[in-house]
Amino acid sequence: MKKIGLIILGLCSQLSFAQANRFIYQVTMKPDSTNRNDIKTELAYLDATPEKSIFYGEKRLQRDSLFTKVRQTGSFNFDRSQMQNLRSNIDFTVDKDFKTNTKTFTSRIARDQYAYEEDRPMEWKILTETAKIGDYKTQKAETQFAGRSWFAWFTTDIPFQDGPYKFSGLPGLIVKVEDSKGDYSFDLKESKKIAAIQAFSQSGNPVKIKRKDFEKQETLFRKDPASFMQASMVSARGGSGISAPQSRGSMRTPDPNQRRQMETRMAEELKKNNNPIELK
Repeated sequence: MKKIGLIILGLCSQLSFAQANRFIYQVTMKPDSTNRNDIKTELAYLDATPEKSIFYGEKRLQRDSLFTKVRQTGSFNFDRSQMQNLRSNIDFTVDKDFKTNTKTFTSRIARDQYAYEEDRPMEWKILTETAKIGDYKTQKAETQFAGRSWFAWFTTDIPFQDGPYKFSGLPGLIVKVEDSKGDYSFDLKESKKIAAIQAFSQSGNPVKIKRKDFEKQETLFRKDPASFMQASMVSARGGSGISAPQSRGSMRTPDPNQRRQMETRMAEELKKNNNPIELK
């Protein structure tokens, strides 16, 4: 009986190790610095194992499930409002590989997906202040990252040296992290076991570039989104003389009226999203 008990315990341990953990965060954002009453709130997931993790928005998962269903059934039986409801301010993923100590940020600019490895170290100062957040006893830490001062509360009760977005490296899971201006905050709301880390379907591989080059492309896009997208389409058709990413999207020429509406909407959205999480 003792041997059977040890075997069962061993199998349970292996099963637990094979599983992943999902930490669900509420993300609060003030993307428009000219209207601080415009507060956006979304849920985001951190799927983690001792070897790796991925951080992404809940709506990204919902969109991916919808598109998978479309591909499987061949039915496009959903309306425009459904897609509008799945639009997100967390339209990126952050993959962390703890074996290689790398963080990969993947996001879309216009029609293309880009990926870069984060090259800025996150240096924490652990403070003496403690607090009870939910069921967890936490300790405070601070860091300077990407133009903002950040304060985090971590717990050693959960043995993952990880956290939401690009935050990691503290001796326990980050339960809460917010910037000093109150523009962005990530608050742990729930955790559960899942079978495996989420894997997203990709239409082609992301364009791998350096972080500085990603930022240059993003600046060009924000400055003149219409010209950026036009250059992207010309480049995709084999045009010359224009430096732009190669697009893998549809080659169909849009209706001029639809295109103008899209450009106007895009310009308005960019104007309201003038307070990014990373300032420099």
